[in-house]
Amino acid sequence: MPAEQKRRPGWRRFPIPVTHRTWSAAAQRVPETRAAVGFEAAESNIAAAIAAAFADARVTRGPVAAACIGAAGAGRSTEQQRLHSWAESSGVAEAVSITSDVELILAAASPDRVGIALVSGTGSLAFGRNSSGRTARAGGWGHFFGDEGSGYAIAIAGLRAAAQAADKRGPSTDLLPRLQDRLQTTTPMQLVERIHSDSMRLADIAALAEVVFAASESDEVARRIVVEAADALSTMVRTLVRELDFTAEPFSLALAGGVLVRQDRFRRYVTSRCGATDDHVTIVSDPVTGAVAIARSLIVSDAPGM
Repeated sequence: MPAEQKRRPGWRRFPIPVTHRTWSAAAQRVPETRAAVGFEAAESNIAAAIAAAFADARVTRGPVAAACIGAAGAGRSTEQQRLHSWAESSGVAEAVSITSDVELILAAASPDRVGIALVSGTGSLAFGRNSSGRTARAGGWGHFFGDEGSGYAIAIAGLRAAAQAADKRGPSTDLLPRLQDRLQTTTPMQLVERIHSDSMRLADIAALAEVVFAASESDEVARRIVVEAADALSTMVRTLVRELDFTAEPFSLALAGGVLVRQDRFRRYVTSRCGATDDHVTIVSDPVTGAVAIARSLIVSDAPGM
C-alpha cells in the first residue's frame, strides 16, 4: 500500500505482514452452507471468526480497509447478496468481496486468479477462470448425487465393496477387515450401526477414505476405487480446460482439500491425468491466504492512480 495513500476517517489500513490474521478475520472459510445451517448461523460463524482474529492480533476491533468472505455456496448471487448486506450492516470493512471458498484456492495459487482450482476433501469441485474473466465449474453437486473423487465418495465405495464382500456378492477384499478394525466392529453387520449412528458426520465418513488408500497398496478392489476417484477428478479439470480454452498453453492448477493435500501418490496420478506440468501445480493447504490476496487487491485498486 503506498505510504501517501489517503486514509478515510474511521478506516484503518493494517500492514499485511503484521496483521495477517486480522485480515483473515473476514476471510475465514465458512464450511457450513446456507442449506446446512442457515444464513443466521453462517453469519454468526463469520462474526466469531472476525472477533477471534482481532483478539489473536491484539488489535481493538473496528472496521478495516478491506475484507474477503469466502464461504461454501457463496458462488451463487443470492448468497453473495445476503452476505454482502450483512457485512455492510455490520461495518466489517470499507470494501468487501464475497466469493465462494473454491475461488480463494485459485487466488492463493495464482496472483491474477487465472487457472483452475481442484478440491477433494469431504466433497469435490473444480473451478476455473481464464484471462478474459470467464469462469466455469464442474462437480460440487453434493454427496447425494455428486462429489465424485472426494473423500466421502471414496469411503462410500470402500464400504460398499466391503458389504458386497461380506455377502459374497463381490470379490474378497481386505477393505472388510480394515474397516471393521477402524470402526471397532466384531461383525460386518455392525458396520451399519456405526455408519448410521447419530454421531457419524459426513466428515467422519469421508475420513474412512484413509482406510481405502492404505488398502490400495496391496488390495486390487481398493486400488480400483482409488483409480476411479482420480479419473473422476481429472475429468473435472479436463472439462474446464476445454470450456475455458486452456488447451493451447500451460495453465495454473491449484489443489486443495484433505485428500489431495495428504495423499501424495494419488495427487500425482490426478495431475498427470489432467495434463498439468509440475511447475504449474500449487498445493494450497491454507485457502485463507487467497482471501488475504483478494482483500489486498481491493485496497490496491482503490489507491490513488490505480
